[in-house]
Amino acid sequence: MRIGLVTDGLPELPLAELLDTAAKLGIQTLEFGCGNWSSAPHLQIDPLLESTRSRDAFLGEIGARGLAISALNCSGNPLHPGAHGEAHRAVTSETIRLAGLLGVKRVVMMSGCPGGPGDANANWVTTAWPPEAARVLEWQWTDQVIPYWTALVSEARAAGVEQLCLELHGQQIVYNVSSLFRLREAVGPVVGANLDPSHLFWMGADPFAAVRALGDAIYHVHAKDTRINPAVAPVNSLIDVTPNDRIAERAWSYVTLGDGHDIAWWRAFCSALREAGYDDVLSIEHEDLALPPIEGVRRSVGLLRGAIG
Repeated sequence: MRIGLVTDGLPELPLAELLDTAAKLGIQTLEFGCGNWSSAPHLQIDPLLESTRSRDAFLGEIGARGLAISALNCSGNPLHPGAHGEAHRAVTSETIRLAGLLGVKRVVMMSGCPGGPGDANANWVTTAWPPEAARVLEWQWTDQVIPYWTALVSEARAAGVEQLCLELHGQQIVYNVSSLFRLREAVGPVVGANLDPSHLFWMGADPFAAVRALGDAIYHVHAKDTRINPAVAPVNSLIDVTPNDRIAERAWSYVTLGDGHDIAWWRAFCSALREAGYDDVLSIEHEDLALPPIEGVRRSVGLLRGAIG
């Protein structure tokens, strides 16, 4: 397996310093945010789309440090009603085009979440009752999700992008194994999972069971950890809208690798991935608010070295 990095985890570093730092830490691959919920701190998508020279220079800087691109990332909500969704759809399509021009075969993203009929905002349906919930969910899939994703898969194929890797995340129409397979069955195997165990922890799923169920539908993996707060979660459940920076009050928080689950857990997770047929990138996504980013990334690299074996 190879150790990668979602470059948004070190947003304050300019590109050259980011690349030098990654190489020094022993990181092998990079995943670049291209917009939507990412501020795209390390690339400007329009110049790269417009200029072969700019793309060659970008790839040259990466290759000169012995690094490679594992994926481009455009996580956002392309199914959001109104102008917000239109903007995210545009960045999503641009990211797919850029990936093709750069020779990158994977794009990491989220499925998006539509509203219900007439809604101004996304409506994440998480219960089969009351009856209107099921009606809204079926309308979302039939009228919004499948038509958009059918067209997006065609865009990816035309661009030479082989894998659209979806994070299983709350507030998205695809958030678990069964919803991923529902979309995959509708639009084909270009769609697969970007498996991030940190999301499965707080949604109450078992990452090992998810790995076994997904099998060869695992296309990319994020290495991120979650710590469940034993003083809060048993009282309030894992459904938590407390602001992320109020860590002591939350039922769960994203943490640096090893601070939620120890190296033995991560070693077993890597073994489970290999057994499922995935022996590729573990892309560190640092979102720990309690640690300086560079320290969190450094510690995560060290843990993964030990876990990979």
